[in-house]
Amino acid sequence: MKIQRKAEILSEQTFLGFPSADFEKAGREQLSYLLLAGLNPDSKVVDVGCGVLRAGYWLIHFLNLGCYFGIEPHTGRLEMGVNTILEPEVLKSKRPQFDTNSRFDTSVFGEQFDFFLAYSIWTHASKRQIQAMLDSFLRDGTDDGIFLTSYLPASWRNPDYKGDGWNGTSHESDVDGCIYHRLRWIEIECDRRGLVVQGLDRDRTYGQSWLEIKRR
Repeated sequence: MKIQRKAEILSEQTFLGFPSADFEKAGREQLSYLLLAGLNPDSKVVDVGCGVLRAGYWLIHFLNLGCYFGIEPHTGRLEMGVNTILEPEVLKSKRPQFDTNSRFDTSVFGEQFDFFLAYSIWTHASKRQIQAMLDSFLRDGTDDGIFLTSYLPASWRNPDYKGDGWNGTSHESDVDGCIYHRLRWIEIECDRRGLVVQGLDRDRTYGQSWLEIKRR
């Protein structure tokens, strides 16, 4: 059964965290951003908020054995990805590793990562949570590591999010929602950590703005 059809069947049973209509397209598009940034089969990637493996499916297929790591606090979604989306033989041959901590703590794997991916995570994460992710990147990213993330820019129509918690469905909430952050705030937080941020094109699937973050 094709991956798109698998996602559609799952979405008839429960909310996946996003519409299932473009599941395959969205996952491939995330892979394309990583490839353009220099992803290789031997790169080590941590997928923050990997969910039902929308991008993880393609990354696990592309990467060498033991190179994919995913964090997802929503155990139900992670189980759907591992047990339904990903083929059993690929799970066995590629040996991806997963953790369910909600602190965005990538140190649990004891690895140094070439790439951090956080797609449609900063569209729900508070500023405190974004700071935690940037700190994880500093600690657990390689010296030439790259953090690819997406966000929704704040504007007068969509005010800058000031809340202290996650906004949207999660392992703790069934309430949907999206939030917005000022690019200037992100740039300041990166600069404080010796990081530089570059804006990339918006993706075609959902129109989110992508950022590439590196060490200065």
